Amino acid sequence: MEVGTAERYASGGPAKEPPAQNLYEAFLETARRLSDDVAIRTADDSVAWTWNEVAAKVKRIAGGLAGLGLKKGDTVALMLNNRPEFIPCDLAVVSLGGVPFSIYQTSSPEQIAYVASDAESRIAIVEAAFLPQFEEARKQLPELEHLVLLDTDGELTLESLEQADPDFDPAERSAEVGLDDLLTLIYTSGTTGPPKGVQLTHRNLMTLTSSVEDMIALPERGGKIISWLPAAHIAERGAHYYLPVTYGLQVTICPDPRKIIEFLPQVRPTWFFAVPRIWEKLKAALETQMHNLPDGQREPALKGLEAAIEKVRLEQAGKEVPEELAAAVAQADEQMFSVLRRALGLDEVVAVNVGAAPTPLEVLEFFHAIGLPVGELWGMSETCGTATLNPPDRVKLGTVGPPVPGYEIQLAEDGEVMVKGPGVMPGYRNMPDKTAETFDDDWLLTGDIGELDEDGYLRIVDRKKELIINAAGKNMSPANIESKLKAASPLIGQCITIGDRRPYNVALIVLDPDFAPAWAKKNGLEGKPIEELATEEAMIAAIQQGVDEANSKMSRVEQIKKFTVLPEEWAPGGDELTPTMKLKRKPIAEKYASEIEDLYGS
Repeated sequence: MEVGTAERYASGGPAKEPPAQNLYEAFLETARRLSDDVAIRTADDSVAWTWNEVAAKVKRIAGGLAGLGLKKGDTVALMLNNRPEFIPCDLAVVSLGGVPFSIYQTSSPEQIAYVASDAESRIAIVEAAFLPQFEEARKQLPELEHLVLLDTDGELTLESLEQADPDFDPAERSAEVGLDDLLTLIYTSGTTGPPKGVQLTHRNLMTLTSSVEDMIALPERGGKIISWLPAAHIAERGAHYYLPVTYGLQVTICPDPRKIIEFLPQVRPTWFFAVPRIWEKLKAALETQMHNLPDGQREPALKGLEAAIEKVRLEQAGKEVPEELAAAVAQADEQMFSVLRRALGLDEVVAVNVGAAPTPLEVLEFFHAIGLPVGELWGMSETCGTATLNPPDRVKLGTVGPPVPGYEIQLAEDGEVMVKGPGVMPGYRNMPDKTAETFDDDWLLTGDIGELDEDGYLRIVDRKKELIINAAGKNMSPANIESKLKAASPLIGQCITIGDRRPYNVALIVLDPDFAPAWAKKNGLEGKPIEELATEEAMIAAIQQGVDEANSKMSRVEQIKKFTVLPEEWAPGGDELTPTMKLKRKPIAEKYASEIEDLYGS
């Protein structure tokens, strides 16, 4: 990869040509190449479909959809959990030139009705768990003609769809689908208003998968990934669907995202992507494990980790690593870190990535120290999820990497990151005004503030509209403050920094629903619900320790002067978090206005 930079500009160099004229054709080529290898499986292998079996299933489903009148350009709504049937259903729509899109599982009937109406869907594929919400939404969707059901009886089920025309071949229909035809819609999570339908083409997605494959050396055969994020999220579609079907990675289905850590040693993935909170929890668990070692093992383990972190810091600074230090780290790796990697199930990875929010530097340093070079990446739905990526062998901590091939980055005068490339969306569905606002000539205005270094690596400061400007005029990044708080204490599950036009910063804190009960058990508070734990003096004191530690790593003006622990949980898709776990800052400020005023008034 070649990178050009001139302070405010960086390029990832030319993009590879897409491997086929559309995603379905790329999938067929993979199926021909890998035929009887397992393509999609469950952890217990109760489902283990080969590439040939998936291809046959796609054709049968396509036959049923064609019989329902699905035409090129028609949209199909899917509301499914992570399950083996998702990829064949989605690909069947694609094979006919249709435009499948997914709805978040946490969506209310009103939200379902909004996106299905905006997409103008006549067909939906829904599993039984979401049927009540969908049936309620359907009252507002007169244009929705067909509901295909999974896991329940009805007039139209997936089984009956497959039996409608079992010998159907979509080849003739697929031949009419080109690179610039729509492939999918990604509905943004709506932090600042109603969701926007990001339109992505076959060219957008397949150019991006080619670019990622160019930077990460995925094996031609035998690669493995885990499907565990919501299919409505671009990260799931890109990393765990489009990339696997294009390049032949085996997909293992994790139906419950809360169990992803358990799945890692069962699958031993080749590539693993997770949000910062997963890595923060893993770090906390491993450090606790080290501190709980017997006396004779604890000190050597902690010294080995300390030496490894020092080595990482020297390498990141471009300094020489003393031979004695290198030898000590090599010994620690052989005796301890390699064992940890295997226990985690990450001993076969060629790349591990993190994104969607800032990751604390100490978390990244920790995993690099134990031999897992976690690299931050950056992108948005409008850029197909990834526009920059840290190459596994050239990770720069604190940055989200250089542009991937085909992408260009330019900084506006105020530091806003602008992106151009074949992976950038053509526009929003039914929103020409919003599309016009989002582009400056051919440059996509991302809304993120960033900085470029001399090697073309990008550092994200924060969202342009979310920067805190305090009463004294000081600019601060709330996301960076929040990441330091969460990194300082595993008890902090979610938090939000308040301080815009205020004299100092305060925080609302929500306890981690997994770690808080474990802490309570060790501290004589076993069995108490989260609501009660949030008010316990011992818990508040433990949170204060974490806040103090985070404050010690921030400038005086950034520090949290006061906080309150809320007696509740914040669930994805609720009042406080989007389905992708982004903070809904304005709704939070409105909902907890009295708690915030108490922090400033007391």
